[in-house]
Amino acid sequence: MIDSHFTEQGVMQPPTLRNEPVKDYAPGSPERSDIKAELEAMSRQQIEMPLIIGGKDVRTGQLEPAVMPHRHSHVLGMAHLAGQEEVLSAIAAANKAWPDWSQRPWTERAAVFLKAAELLSGPWRYKLNAATMLGQSKTVHQAEIDSAAELIDFWRLNVEYMVRIYSEQPSSAPGTWNRVDYRALEGFVLAITPFNFTAIAGNLPAAPALMGNTVVWKPARTAKFAAHYVMEILREAGLPDGVINLVYGSGAEISRIALADPGFAGLHYTGSTEVFNELYGKIGNGLGRYRTYPRIVGETGGKNFIVAHRSADSEALATAIIHGGFEYQGQKCSAASRIFAPRSLWLKLRERLCDEIATIRVGDVSDLSNFMGAVIDQDSFDRLAQVIARARTEATILTGGAADKSEGYFISPTLLLVEDVDSDFLSKEFFGPVASVFVYDDDRFEDVLAKVDTTAKYGLTGSIFSQDRSAIAMASNMLRGAAGNFYINDKPTGAVVGQQPFGGARASGTNDKAGSLWNLIRWVSPRTIKETYVPATNYRYPYMSDVVT
Repeated sequence: MIDSHFTEQGVMQPPTLRNEPVKDYAPGSPERSDIKAELEAMSRQQIEMPLIIGGKDVRTGQLEPAVMPHRHSHVLGMAHLAGQEEVLSAIAAANKAWPDWSQRPWTERAAVFLKAAELLSGPWRYKLNAATMLGQSKTVHQAEIDSAAELIDFWRLNVEYMVRIYSEQPSSAPGTWNRVDYRALEGFVLAITPFNFTAIAGNLPAAPALMGNTVVWKPARTAKFAAHYVMEILREAGLPDGVINLVYGSGAEISRIALADPGFAGLHYTGSTEVFNELYGKIGNGLGRYRTYPRIVGETGGKNFIVAHRSADSEALATAIIHGGFEYQGQKCSAASRIFAPRSLWLKLRERLCDEIATIRVGDVSDLSNFMGAVIDQDSFDRLAQVIARARTEATILTGGAADKSEGYFISPTLLLVEDVDSDFLSKEFFGPVASVFVYDDDRFEDVLAKVDTTAKYGLTGSIFSQDRSAIAMASNMLRGAAGNFYINDKPTGAVVGQQPFGGARASGTNDKAGSLWNLIRWVSPRTIKETYVPATNYRYPYMSDVVT
């Protein structure tokens, strides 16, 4: 099958695409009733989660439970784990699907993901939101903006970016026609996805697939439940067998097998910086075995900042710290975890923060009055509990500091005051509801900006709060390398597909901007084609003649 760029009649355009509206689940709303009903129904059942390889359900008998983090005794389902045989089968299925899928007209590929978006917008919305709430302990608001709106936006708007890429064509000299053929990569893509965003988990395999690639998808151990439903949506949307192959299991083992295969062509990754560095090194060491240089796209950690100038609105600042630091238990790579506050604002800011944080309800996300749920698992809980224990001697706990795992993995929203600007409380990623504040003298604003830029290895997100345009300009300039997503008078979280393409550099990843054409273009290998209508028939050039014409 020849690609549709050259064979379809007419210039095909996708339908007008837009960001998905976010429902508010207010009391009395139909969506509130629908999500409550789905939560109740899903909590009463226990599902089986097979591997999906070559379009077939594969059961290995090696089982691992998916549990509610906020009620860890409650098992939502049992997932079958892949061993070496299943991973090799997934690679083989991806290779088998590649010849047909890579050459399908882009309209056919787009139609699959546009249909998936419509299914999620309609009949699947509350099921996937409920799965994300129960399996990852997200509140209904956090689930709605993630597993519904953002994933729909990825699947829809990626089509628009694909068309823009395909439309980028070279000029042609008289008598010639130059064009670019945007080919899929030669081989399979390994997608390794995180627990904290269902949308990211659904986009990392889908983005390469949309561009004609085939994928082996390894979701996070603690997000198997939602991944199962994402795959079911894609299957209902008509995704051909083998285009995306879902395998649960050990990330280390699955990546070892995949990266040893000569057909490995790309890594689409979101997770820890340390694991990404390890994978990057293994890929580099394996370059002699691969058919082509693999594409490596990764979004990793962050130690994201909010810097306040003395002109900042303290109420807006306090709200941004709470939203940015504590929504979804601080388990966002973009979460605000280091705050730099001017001394002139500090007493007022401290009072408001402590008063407001004290009102935050933490508990079962099925209770829609709760602002926070549980952290994802016991490992996360234990790590954060150790951070808080250390803070009792190395910092000042202004509010919070409670940790209780008797029923769920609950960490209270915790605000620390740090006296040493070089403390690792201001440079190390904790990935939980722990935010640290450093108070600086008002006249040291420029010095503080320099410290923000240099004391953490990351470069993901950050904010400046100020009503002074010169202070905003200074911060924007001095922190240009410190954040791939920079916010002015807003929290450093909540990037929207099509509005704030997301990604950072330094130790935060390759900055290939999920939710933009810059990400999608990494999943194609352009071929330039030149056609000459009347080829030369004489090798001689005019300068070679002695005859004056």
